[in-house]
Amino acid sequence: MLPVAGVIVGVLALLVGGYGAIKASGLQKKVDAQEEKVAKIDGIESQLGTTAATADKSAKDIGSLSRTTQEAFNTVAADLGNIHASITKLEEARKAPAAGKGHADVVAGPGEYVIKAGDTFSKIGKAHGFTGADVASVNPDVNPSHLKVGQKIKLPVKK
Repeated sequence: MLPVAGVIVGVLALLVGGYGAIKASGLQKKVDAQEEKVAKIDGIESQLGTTAATADKSAKDIGSLSRTTQEAFNTVAADLGNIHASITKLEEARKAPAAGKGHADVVAGPGEYVIKAGDTFSKIGKAHGFTGADVASVNPDVNPSHLKVGQKIKLPVKK
């Protein structure tokens, strides 16, 4: 009976061993599938690290670009302010008579005269070979007692 019991135990051992081998093979397949997933997760983790580094660099670049742009705007604004001030000065200088020059930029054309300080129709007429009345007759709209420096008047035509 002992040999029969040994055979039965041997058969049972083979059955348990075969069952264990089948289960071990199934577990190996599951482990292999999990290793693929772990490898994919490792790859994604690596990409995530690279992406995070790129995002940090981009954030720093954007900050630097923002500061540089603001500095450029500040410089342009200051230059525009200076240009505006220069244009304003030029416009004011164009409108206002030159100080101390007494409207020197007014130019008399042919048959015209530009009033200077101390001028009267008599002085102007005498200087050009006319009478004060001759000068007044060609300038009926000009008040001889209110002549202004730089004002243009007409001169009579010589006969």
